[in-house]
Amino acid sequence: MDQNKVDMYIMTNQKYFPAEKIMYIKEKLLAMDESKFSLISTVDLKDPTTLLLVSIFIGGLGIDRFMLGDVGMGILKLLTGGCCGILTIVDWFTISNKTRERNFNSLMTIL
Repeated sequence: MDQNKVDMYIMTNQKYFPAEKIMYIKEKLLAMDESKFSLISTVDLKDPTTLLLVSIFIGGLGIDRFMLGDVGMGILKLLTGGCCGILTIVDWFTISNKTRERNFNSLMTIL
């Protein structure tokens, strides 16, 4: 694939992926053919900052986990009030990394 197109994709979407895996994504995109590029544009990337804000304000209800696609933990947090707030506090520190990893895994399923 074209180097400029790959660089533009990386520049616009680097906040959605773990920093240590950006070079790996770049290598995979360069090795990919042009026909799959339209599929990459359709990947639903979640914004880590948005999920962090949701987690801070209404994370005790499990909304952040539902948005991330982790339905089981979302239901657990909803029914237990974030396990009396413990899971809510843990998610404040880990939800951004989990979001980036989920975005990376979603992209890797297409590549």
